[in-house]
Amino acid sequence: MRYLPLNPADRQSMLKTIGADQIDDLFNDVPSDVLNSDFDLPDHQSEQAVERTMSAMAAKNQAAGAGPFFIGCGAYKHHIPATVDHIIQRSEFLTAYTPYQPEIAQGTLQYLFEFQTQVAALTGMEVANASMYDGSTGCAEAALMARRVTKRRKLVLSGGLHPHYAAVTRTNLELHDDQVVMAPLDESASEDIAAMIDDETSCVIVQTPDVFGNVRDLSPIAEAAHAKGALLIAVVTEIISLGAIKSPGEMGADIVVGEGQSIGNPLGFGGPYVGLFATRQKYIRQMPGRLCGETVDAVGQRGFVLTLSTREQHIRRDKATSNICTNSGLCTLAFTAHMTLLGEAGLRKLARLNHEAVCKTADALEKIDGVEIINKSYFNEFTLRLPKNANDVVNALAKEGVLAGVPGGRLWPDDPAAENLLIVAATECVTDEDIETFATKLRQAV
Repeated sequence: MRYLPLNPADRQSMLKTIGADQIDDLFNDVPSDVLNSDFDLPDHQSEQAVERTMSAMAAKNQAAGAGPFFIGCGAYKHHIPATVDHIIQRSEFLTAYTPYQPEIAQGTLQYLFEFQTQVAALTGMEVANASMYDGSTGCAEAALMARRVTKRRKLVLSGGLHPHYAAVTRTNLELHDDQVVMAPLDESASEDIAAMIDDETSCVIVQTPDVFGNVRDLSPIAEAAHAKGALLIAVVTEIISLGAIKSPGEMGADIVVGEGQSIGNPLGFGGPYVGLFATRQKYIRQMPGRLCGETVDAVGQRGFVLTLSTREQHIRRDKATSNICTNSGLCTLAFTAHMTLLGEAGLRKLARLNHEAVCKTADALEKIDGVEIINKSYFNEFTLRLPKNANDVVNALAKEGVLAGVPGGRLWPDDPAAENLLIVAATECVTDEDIETFATKLRQAV
């Protein structure tokens, strides 16, 4: 007989405790048409037939490497050396489970330690954890951490913060009945975010480069936040930008979160990705996730251990700093392998190649009648204002084999000001031929 831990009486008791009549009530927030979708598929098929059908459906997609690709907005196509894939499969690093027993998990602990060191150096901070799920969950955890540090319940979000990051943060904090203040859409990086900080503010969250590609100077915002006793949380979705611009730590950020996908990790149809999280040494015990440290064993040999792990897996749930119960281990390994291969000189060169690619792209597109670049500065991403709906333009170019970028209406569907905005990214993978094709097709579409 199968082991079933709960009988019907147990389930009814649990439902009564949380105020639900039936299990279906737990899914009320999910639209019924999603839960009860009627897919246009036969009820059953052979395995071979299913493979053929699914392969035909998948073939309708255009892969990022199949043609001119200018999509970014938080996830970027970069070249990943074949060496990375080789390293992440080595048994010294790729182990079966999380490193609860350090004596048999030295490889895992070592690369996590190296990863933390790299992230701290990149962000200009003093300490980094062993990763979060992704950048958006890291952003929400940073806001919760600021709440613990400051004992305040109000946070301010920049109008240039990626809307997905803002949504995840808002969902987490509003569940705690905190006040979340979102600045208006700010495509030109002209907002006076400092004026929104008051004595009740726990933190202000600002992205650089922001979702529109603008490179932001965080120093005056940090000064304004600190004057009011608030923390500055800096968000970096394109981590390669830190090979070219000043780190958030140098500009006064208290917590830096970001997405590490650009280094070592492919787009992967949306994941898995790797969240970066770094902070000041004085806040280390409020930092979520876990921290690996270096030590020596009984005979004086170097070793690695879990130094700090304030997760609900290890301690009482109400005492945990985070209920995110894992780190993106394989993705951090890929990040560390790629970052080690690059080194500082390689990262700076890669950043320069990205900036050169986007400058060429911008130069080509701004010559098109009716097309306006709204940025005053950018790294490898910028925003166009088109003379017509950007979503229609993107769809038209996709039929021509060009993946032209992310239309603003997709990110801000309820804001008419975003309808004609097109966010364009160009990395080292973009060729001169790609740029020429994009410019030609865009000129025809607008």
